[in-house]
Amino acid sequence: MPFPLQRLAASRLGARHLGAAALTLCLPLILGGCMSTPGPNDPLPVKARQDAQAWAQHLTEYMAQTAGVTLDTGSVEPVFNDCVGKHDEVRKDGRYKLSYAVYSSAPLEQHPEAVRKVRAMLEQQGFKIDGYRETVNDKVDTVLDASQTSSRYLVTVQTTKGGLLNFQVNTPCLMPPTATETPH
Repeated sequence: MPFPLQRLAASRLGARHLGAAALTLCLPLILGGCMSTPGPNDPLPVKARQDAQAWAQHLTEYMAQTAGVTLDTGSVEPVFNDCVGKHDEVRKDGRYKLSYAVYSSAPLEQHPEAVRKVRAMLEQQGFKIDGYRETVNDKVDTVLDASQTSSRYLVTVQTTKGGLLNFQVNTPCLMPPTATETPH
């Protein structure tokens, strides 16, 4: 006979699973899964900084949930940078890139399994696995690099030198919704 859950705990558990299911169904749309591969002269995707950060937070939380680890929310590191062109040019029209990182103090021996689970989820969501390893010289040293061609988002999950598990999302160059084009 199963152990009966308290009503409140069961409702939280159901809400968490419902939220994860909703994110799974929406992830391709959020990432632009229905879009074609962007060309070099296509307009930049438009997204407010706070929306880009919220999306990166949701994705890292979803990856951590998939991996079965808990994130240290106090470790969040969102970094916004200017977009730099092929010839080191920078336009002053608000365009930006976001690098969003957050850490988990999951035990080192859990890292390989966690990264395997995230890899399977990302592959299911249409990401291309660009790099993957679990160990170096028989020591846990995980790295998972993945990208999505249609959205140009990059995802990394890796063991840090300090033994933490790092979840990172990098956006392509994005244009804020209120920005206007200015002459070169």
